[in-house]
Amino acid sequence: MKVPVNSIRAGNVIEYNGKLWVAAKVQHITPGKGGAFVSIEAKALREGNKLQERFRSGEMIEHVHIDERECTFLFKDDNGYTFMDKENFEQLTIGNDVLDPDQARWLQDGMEVVVSTYEGTPVGVELPKTVTLAVTEADAVVKGQTASSSYKPAVVEGGIRVMVPPHIAVGTKLVINTEDGSYMERAKD
Repeated sequence: MKVPVNSIRAGNVIEYNGKLWVAAKVQHITPGKGGAFVSIEAKALREGNKLQERFRSGEMIEHVHIDERECTFLFKDDNGYTFMDKENFEQLTIGNDVLDPDQARWLQDGMEVVVSTYEGTPVGVELPKTVTLAVTEADAVVKGQTASSSYKPAVVEGGIRVMVPPHIAVGTKLVINTEDGSYMERAKD
């Protein structure tokens, strides 16, 4: 089914140049001069080779139908990431080649995700848009720094570095965007 390239997200399967590709990274870029475009990094579903392509905004691309299964993340081991299908309790193991390390760092035990499969082969994992994590390390606030909209580095559970507002202290629970790793807000308890 042809869809606008703007609607493609990481984990979607597209058909391009006669091959099936899994979009790994999708960036919508609006340069200061010229028209907007979409940059897609993708991996061939069967061959494993990589593709980096730019498309004009509004261009149409073939989106391949894939099956989506609601799953729960169980654990990570040497074989990959293990998920359990919520309908039939079947376990799926997804390798590091399918799950991007930038996405995998947000996985938490018991997290609900959507696993995409094409002809029975897992091709992608869609995480929730946000995740709530506690701050484990944060720099002290510098007096006078709160007047401007500056950010400071902090480390949240899992050892992930995030830029946060100066008022955030150790132990504060934060809502983090899983697509780009940005701070969104303090968690409402």
